[in-house]
Amino acid sequence: MNVDNTIHFEHVSRWYGQVIGLNDVSFTIPKGLTALLGPNGAGKSTMLKLVTGQIKPTTGGIAVLGEQPFSNPRVARSLGYCPEIDNFYEDMTGRQFVELMATLSGYKGQDKTQRVQNSIDRVGMSDRCDRKLGGYSKGMRQRIKVAQAIVHDPKVLVLDEPLNGLDPLGRRDMVNLYQQFAEEGMCVLISSHILYEVEQITDRILVMYKGRLLAQGGIRDIRKQIDSHPHRITLTTDNPRKLAGALLLDDTVISARMPQNNNRVVEVETAQPEKFYSNLADIILDGGFEVDVFQAPDNNLEAVFRYLVSA
Repeated sequence: MNVDNTIHFEHVSRWYGQVIGLNDVSFTIPKGLTALLGPNGAGKSTMLKLVTGQIKPTTGGIAVLGEQPFSNPRVARSLGYCPEIDNFYEDMTGRQFVELMATLSGYKGQDKTQRVQNSIDRVGMSDRCDRKLGGYSKGMRQRIKVAQAIVHDPKVLVLDEPLNGLDPLGRRDMVNLYQQFAEEGMCVLISSHILYEVEQITDRILVMYKGRLLAQGGIRDIRKQIDSHPHRITLTTDNPRKLAGALLLDDTVISARMPQNNNRVVEVETAQPEKFYSNLADIILDGGFEVDVFQAPDNNLEAVFRYLVSA
């Protein structure tokens, strides 16, 4: 159980009275970038509180950097935390807030000043750090939260929904930053509920649902569990009847139908999604179809949960 520079759970459960927040969960997270996926109520918040030492498990054992994290200042000094919900002193500037967090971490003088500036620079807030927090956008608030989380050079960084509120450019910048942290040897744990978002960040994930760990590993491994069930794909086209007929000729297609409430949509089911996607372009081009919208409603996080729960 003593695994340095990792987060390790061994048969961990956490109860809140008669309500279970986490149910017999075991895993090890090594250095690098790992995503924790799950909808509201999945147990993500409970897991992050256990990792950061805010609460202790009802049963089971936890090690962060080889030690139990609850009420442990040695772990706290090596752990950075960026919560989803912020509660700033709105009259402070961003710089003052990060300085406060650095002071609480025990830094003083020039060392503190340099650390604060470095962390602000890394999150791209150098030109806005002297504005009051009350005037910050959601994305700016997210960035400054990350700045305070890294001001003490943590070995473990826990980020709860860190991409919320960021525009596409800001999201790309922060994803690159998190990946840099991982490349520098940090153990980075990111909580999210959006699968496509996580796919841009890492291929190592934990899937939580109703307090249980449903799956863990690479995204391709998780997708294989989805691919054992028929996938649904919807296409919006000018000639749905003719497209449905052409799709049914493909050996990967199980069914193709037109819903009654929309006369421009074709709903397709396939048990071989990768092969179907490869064939689809030829079907559309050969038939001269105009496809305005293509959607794969099963190719998302909710589908992962649905199929894993029903398995």
